[in-house]
Amino acid sequence: MERNEIEEKVHDFLIEDLEVDEDRIYPEARLKDDVGIDSLDFVDIVVIVEKTFGFKIKPEEMAGVITLNDFYNYIENKVNSI
Repeated sequence: MERNEIEEKVHDFLIEDLEVDEDRIYPEARLKDDVGIDSLDFVDIVVIVEKTFGFKIKPEEMAGVITLNDFYNYIENKVNSI
């Protein structure tokens, strides 16, 4: 899967499913501080990512994921290793 397709899918579910304002979505945005992702949102993200990208998120793998760009990289690495 291409990087731009991953970014587009993440962008879409953040806006549609988690109701994040579009202007808060940019690569350097910090998931918690800038995008506003909390622990309940994270549960939703786990379900959405599994459905959309076909893999399960392991919480320990997300420890270093701070920004949206980190999240895109994480998904890209997982998708391309399946």
